[in-house]
Amino acid sequence: MNGTIIKALSGFYYVSAENSVYECRARGKFRLDGTSPLVGDRVSFALSGNGKGYIEKVHDRKNFFIRPAVANIDALVFIAANTNPVTDPFLIDRVSVIAEEAGCELIVCINKTDIDMANELYDIYTSSGFETYRVSAANGSGIERLRDALRGKICAFTGNSGVGKSSILNAIVPELRLEVGEVSEKLGRGRHTTRHVELFSVGEDTFIADTPGFASFEIEMMQTIDKHELQYDFREFGSCIGRCRFSDCAHLKEPGCAVIEAVNSGAIPLSRYQSYKRLYDLSAQNKFWENK
Repeated sequence: MNGTIIKALSGFYYVSAENSVYECRARGKFRLDGTSPLVGDRVSFALSGNGKGYIEKVHDRKNFFIRPAVANIDALVFIAANTNPVTDPFLIDRVSVIAEEAGCELIVCINKTDIDMANELYDIYTSSGFETYRVSAANGSGIERLRDALRGKICAFTGNSGVGKSSILNAIVPELRLEVGEVSEKLGRGRHTTRHVELFSVGEDTFIADTPGFASFEIEMMQTIDKHELQYDFREFGSCIGRCRFSDCAHLKEPGCAVIEAVNSGAIPLSRYQSYKRLYDLSAQNKFWENK
């Protein structure tokens, strides 16, 4: 049988197939070749006499992440807010680069719009060409539009703690009744409530991964990006690349830089460009690339 791993816990894999979920173990060969099945993997498995199964094969992956341990993500959904806690655009931009590198979409979802509509955040990401939705988990506004945007995809929710990832999941699938952490008014951040990666079925071949807190989200991926390639991970730069005075322009302070001109004219949002410069500096410090 073929199915999708929706949860991994204590050495067991829970595979969704034909409207049922099967508890499976992985064959020993996966340990021998140094691979392990991941949540999100499409797998082939065989059932034993007691109704449980063994994973025989992991199908080719579209992509995979180490932290959180999840594979075949079609879209990273960044949950943001402009009120307790306020999301720093740099966090969104870092995840946008990770999405580009992994070959998946970035969808920006701004929550708590019953309190603050977050007009500046909304304008930044709509003008940059990202699917951007404003929702309120508290009153349900925008939830149906978001559900439609996720249809047929395997998605991973991420974002700084306290912005309402689990609350939005509860709004999309009320029967989940996920634990929701309160946000500290003093600290402006939430308490992590998600302990493991799990895909929740939303129907119509749609799965959503509620991932552990943002602090653990694949930070190491940023350390593998060549500073010279970073420009291609910012979609707004596309029409500017190749039009600068110098062919090796880093788009930092060079004269005749088409990217800087676009920033000055307002064609590229200033916060996105500032994130590019911060990420470029981080990539420039990476010894992996210096030693190539």
